[in-house]
Amino acid sequence: MSILNESLASKILDLGQSDEINSETTAPQNGQSYLRGANEPPLVYATIPQLLREAVSRFGPRDAMIFAEQGIRMSYYELDRAVDELAAGLLALGLTKGDRVGIWSPNRCEWVLTQFATARIGIVLVNINPAYRLNELEYALNKVGCKALVTARAFKSSDYLDMIRQLAPELETCKPGQLRAARVPDLRSVVVMGPDADPGVYSFDQVCKLGGPAQQLRMPTIDKTLNPDDAINIQFTSGTTGAPKGATLSHYNIVNNARFSTRRINLTESDRLAIPVPLYHCFGMVLGSLGAVSTGAAMVFPGEAFDAGQTLDVLSNERCTAVYGVPTMFVAMLEDLEAKPRDLSSLRTGIMAGAPCPVDVMQRVNDEMNMKEVTICYGMTETSPVSFQSFVTDTTQKRCETVGRVHPHLEAKIVAKNGENVAVGEQGELCTRGYSVMKGYWDDADKTADSIVDGWMHTGDLAVFDAQGFCSIVGRVKDMIIRGGENIYPREIEEFLFTHPSVSEVQVFGIPDERLGEDVCAWAVAKPGTELTGEELIALCKGQIAHYKIPRHIRIVSDLPMTITGKPQKFVMRDKMIEMLQEHGGQV
Repeated sequence: MSILNESLASKILDLGQSDEINSETTAPQNGQSYLRGANEPPLVYATIPQLLREAVSRFGPRDAMIFAEQGIRMSYYELDRAVDELAAGLLALGLTKGDRVGIWSPNRCEWVLTQFATARIGIVLVNINPAYRLNELEYALNKVGCKALVTARAFKSSDYLDMIRQLAPELETCKPGQLRAARVPDLRSVVVMGPDADPGVYSFDQVCKLGGPAQQLRMPTIDKTLNPDDAINIQFTSGTTGAPKGATLSHYNIVNNARFSTRRINLTESDRLAIPVPLYHCFGMVLGSLGAVSTGAAMVFPGEAFDAGQTLDVLSNERCTAVYGVPTMFVAMLEDLEAKPRDLSSLRTGIMAGAPCPVDVMQRVNDEMNMKEVTICYGMTETSPVSFQSFVTDTTQKRCETVGRVHPHLEAKIVAKNGENVAVGEQGELCTRGYSVMKGYWDDADKTADSIVDGWMHTGDLAVFDAQGFCSIVGRVKDMIIRGGENIYPREIEEFLFTHPSVSEVQVFGIPDERLGEDVCAWAVAKPGTELTGEELIALCKGQIAHYKIPRHIRIVSDLPMTITGKPQKFVMRDKMIEMLQEHGGQV
């Protein structure tokens, strides 16, 4: 499907919001905790290239994206040309439809170009967390068999190229594109962002110039083979059973979720959407870049990573009308705004997600940032990501105490441990079903089957529906930690800490934190006859796992509290740790 017909185009960029907004509301029936989203607006059976092509045809000369820190500004016409140029270069590298290409970078122009260029020729983009370290990078590349890696040269304290060379020292002696590395056997090409190449490595600018007439002629043919149901994106999400899993998403999944999420905030081609949230996450790349393209809005990236002052400056300078963030980001912006006022009169709306929002924060965002229409949303990577979201007309109380109402074309239910639906007002596990549910975990049929049953994605979250169809998240079935909007799964950290030769037992859990919501704590038991310190375990983690996963508090104990059947009692550890921290002024 290389050309959009008129009816499909109108569905993809359906910008008439207000007339149908109330038709999207839904409520439980017969007293059961089951919801079915509205049938309007319709789903579109389209690919990411089709989405971009339609935006270009309608909004070509308008601003498409602004990267303030890099000093880059592109119209939709310019974005389209740059995407095709990079796509041709990727073909020249020998990449073909279905290959996996990793991207390891903070928010940069090259990230968005790679997102759309890979989709243009059917390559599966693999998002790698910029905070990943060597151990995690190696796992991600090998799990999905990345054939190429597009990377920033460095970010904050992470020297990406140095880590890649540790992983693949063969780069020093090979020609670019001809890597054969023992530890990452599928990887052939490394592309570093910027104009300068290194031994064995292409520069991003080189790849953009590699494609010639032969590659340009191939693209229309490839375009005809693209199917909306094709896998196009893999995002790693940790599990309680250990290593991260590759949630695999299709064009159909994320194109439609981007449309419905931005529809709830009434985004149009007249808006300028600030995206300080990370692109590697669904929040940035689906709700952000895809969401903007789905409406013809301009996407504005304040910097490589979130900085409150920098973001506020860009919001003011670029006259942004919308901004995304997690609650801690909004708190930081409010504090900075108090110290240095800016003109935010252009702001109107946005999305706040990742953690519950306190009522006073929401009220201050409404008043001091002029965001009267900011919405709350809930979801997970495996559901593309949003399944529940507020309407701009919902009360402040509803926007803070609930995650809104179900999205169109989705079903949601709350079930008890026996799998039966609970009554309205009762809590149980939240499950969702519909177009947004992932294709599965890459190369992991067993874990996919554990999570998706009869099409229902089991979220692992405890929830309650009210009579109006609002959903409240009240806890977690499992022990996931949410630290500043990052989902952290204790089992992954536990298994890493077990690699220390002196660790006999270890349990990781979350404890309350005023700034981050939760922080990571670990209790460990030393093997008989060995010595073990918290400092040793922190040293083990540094440079190997992401900084936000490193336990802030570690306690070495002689034994762990257990049930009669031998299961660790994390709630006992958590309560004891909170008590000890209070007694010792936050230090143990």
